[in-house]
Amino acid sequence: MLDVRRLRLLRELALRGTIAAVAEALSFTPSAVSQQLSALEREAGVPLLERTGRRVRLTPAGRNLVRHTEAVLERLEEAAAELAGARHGLAGPLRIGAFPTAARAIVPAALVALARRHPGLEPMVSETDPAGVAHALRAGELDVALVHEYDFVPAEPEPGLALEPLCAEWMYLASLDPAPAVATELAGLARWREAPWITATPGTLCEAMTVRACQAAAFTPRVRHRVDGFDTVLALVAAGQGVAVVPQLGLVDVPVGVSLTRLPVRRWTRIASRGGAAGHPAVAALAEALREALPAELRAV
Repeated sequence: MLDVRRLRLLRELALRGTIAAVAEALSFTPSAVSQQLSALEREAGVPLLERTGRRVRLTPAGRNLVRHTEAVLERLEEAAAELAGARHGLAGPLRIGAFPTAARAIVPAALVALARRHPGLEPMVSETDPAGVAHALRAGELDVALVHEYDFVPAEPEPGLALEPLCAEWMYLASLDPAPAVATELAGLARWREAPWITATPGTLCEAMTVRACQAAAFTPRVRHRVDGFDTVLALVAAGQGVAVVPQLGLVDVPVGVSLTRLPVRRWTRIASRGGAAGHPAVAALAEALREALPAELRAV
């Protein structure tokens, strides 16, 4: 019989690429991971890994076993959800990941509703960048999380995850120039071709969205500042330090003098959970509360 815990390690190796990365992510030592994978090979009766010097890669049999592992883990999540549904009342910790603007604008009201309906639940919110959500969910560090993607920057598919749509919000160009309230085409961004730009830090979806939106208007932005907090971004715009693209949920306490132009680009927020876990009563209860907590303007988009 194949050990499910060892199958999880093999799946993580397929996703992360090295035994050291698996060990770091799951709080094991590399030698412990190697020992467990060797035990799994003995259980399987065929080689699952090919060792080339200090590196390993999965054999065809190993890759096939990972494919079956995804199905096995999803069925286990479905079984856990079914058992939870048979209990009376929801109780215990519910670990929630959320990116900053959602954590501020949507999550608090959802937690109020959740506490009223299910006082036995103990929601635990962690501010989590969407890029780290998949690993955190698969590792069991989170039970459910909010992630986002943009029209110009779709998220890469993640094995082992289930996604449900939550809402969409418009993106806005923030500047000190009087500008139209709505831009119907991205070509209008060319007006700020020579301006300094404020973007998120490199490697983030937000930064990629700004760059690609500008490229759609036939120029590459000249970046002066790289900042992740939208309140700080707006303060820099107000100080004449550049222009920036900001999501609707980031438009809080907009400084006097900052002009906003709605762009034909949207950010899409989804509820992420492990495959098979979306039907878990606690996850479903949070999803319902999140939808009810949405600002009215996001429900209409």
